[in-house]
Amino acid sequence: MAENAAANTSAQQSSFQSFWMAGFECTDKLNAFGNRVDFLTLTGHLQLLEQDYRNLYPFRIRTVREGIRWSQVEKLPYCYDWTTVGTMLAMGKKLGIQQVWDLCHFGYPDDLTPLHPMFARRFAAMCRAFVQFYRSQVPDGPLVVTPINEVSFISWLGGDVRGTSPYCIGQGWEVKYSLMRAYIEGIAAMREEDPDIRILTTEPLVNIVAPRDGSPDVQAEAQRAQEHQFQAVDILCGRICPELGGKPEYLDILGLNYYYNNQWELGTHERLSWVNEHQDERWQPLRNLLQMAYTRYQKPIALAETSHPGIDRPHWIRFVAEECTAALQAGIPLWGICLYPIIDRPDWDHLAPWHRSGLWDAEEEPGELPERVLYQPYAEALLEAQQRMDEAITKGKGIRKMRRRTVGTKSRWVFSDLQ
Repeated sequence: MAENAAANTSAQQSSFQSFWMAGFECTDKLNAFGNRVDFLTLTGHLQLLEQDYRNLYPFRIRTVREGIRWSQVEKLPYCYDWTTVGTMLAMGKKLGIQQVWDLCHFGYPDDLTPLHPMFARRFAAMCRAFVQFYRSQVPDGPLVVTPINEVSFISWLGGDVRGTSPYCIGQGWEVKYSLMRAYIEGIAAMREEDPDIRILTTEPLVNIVAPRDGSPDVQAEAQRAQEHQFQAVDILCGRICPELGGKPEYLDILGLNYYYNNQWELGTHERLSWVNEHQDERWQPLRNLLQMAYTRYQKPIALAETSHPGIDRPHWIRFVAEECTAALQAGIPLWGICLYPIIDRPDWDHLAPWHRSGLWDAEEEPGELPERVLYQPYAEALLEAQQRMDEAITKGKGIRKMRRRTVGTKSRWVFSDLQ
C-alpha cells in the first residue's frame, strides 16, 4: 500500500510499501586500517530495532533498507547463520515494516576478496541460501534485494585508493568486473529460487565536469568519466561485458544514490555547490540527472540514498523534495526517496566524528547504547516536504515534458516550457 500521493502518481505497481523510506547504515567492511566495522551494532540499531522502527511511524515511513552483513552470516565457507536476520525479519513482520535487503554492503567474509577466484561462486551460493531462508520465514509478498551496494564506489575505494579490501591501486576495473560477475551470478541463483524477486540497484548518480579552461582532450576525459558512472548497470543489463551474462531483465528498479557532493570538477575534485547552483552553469539540477538516467534505462527509479550533514539537513530535504516533485511532474516514474542514513553514523576509518546526517542524532554515552535524539529542524522540514510533494502532485499542476537543448557543443535536459 503506497503511503502518499506521490507514490500513487508515479506508478501504481511500485514495489515499495511507502514512498518515503529509511536506510540504516549496515556496512561490515574492512576499513582503511584493515579493521572490521559493524555499523548495525555500532549505531545501536540491532539493539534498538523495535524503537527505531516505531520512530518511523509519524513520518509515514513503512519501507526500510537493511543489510544482512555477509561477513557475519558466513563465518565458514557455505555455512550460514541467519539468526540475526531472522530476528530482524520477525520485527519487520510484527510492526508492518517492509525490509529491502542489501546482501553485500561493502563487507566480505574474512577469507574472500572480490579478486578471489571463488568470490562469485561463494556469493551466488549465499544469495541462494538467503532466499531459501527468507521464504521459509516470509512465504508471500514482494522481496526486493540489492545484491551488492554501490559497485562503482566500492570498486574505486578498494581497487584504486586502497580504502578497503582488496587494498589495490590501479585495479578498479578488475574489482568492478569481479563484483559484477558475482552480482549477476547472485541474481541468477536467487531467481531460480524465487522468479518474482525484484532487483534494486544502488549506484551513485554523479555529474563530473571539466575545468572551464579545459582543453578538448580534458573535455573528452570528463565526458568519459561521466559515462563510467553507468558501467555497473550497463554490465548488469548486458550492454557491455556480455560474457558475464547480464540481461535487461536483471534490472527492475534503478536505484540512484545522490548526495550534496555528487557533482565535481575533474582533476581538481572541486565540488560544485548545490547552494550556489545558479552561479555555475556546469551544475545540473537533480531533476535533469534523474531524467538522464531514466532516458538511458527506461526503468522505474528510486532515490536510494540521500542526506546532508549538519545544519543544512532541513534545507537539503526541501531541495530534494522540490527536485523530485519536478521529476514526477515531468513523467519520470519515481517510486521513492530513501533517507540514508536515518540514524546518524560515524566515520568508517576513525569511528569519529559522527556525521550528524541522520533524522536522528545518536548521542553517545560511555558504556551505553547511542540515544536517539530527533533533529527537530530536519523533522519539521521533512513533514513540510512530504506535504508539499503531496499537494503538488494531487493538485495536478500539469505534466511538463523535458527536451534536450544544445548550445554550442554543450547539451542538457530542460523542461519544455523553459526558454
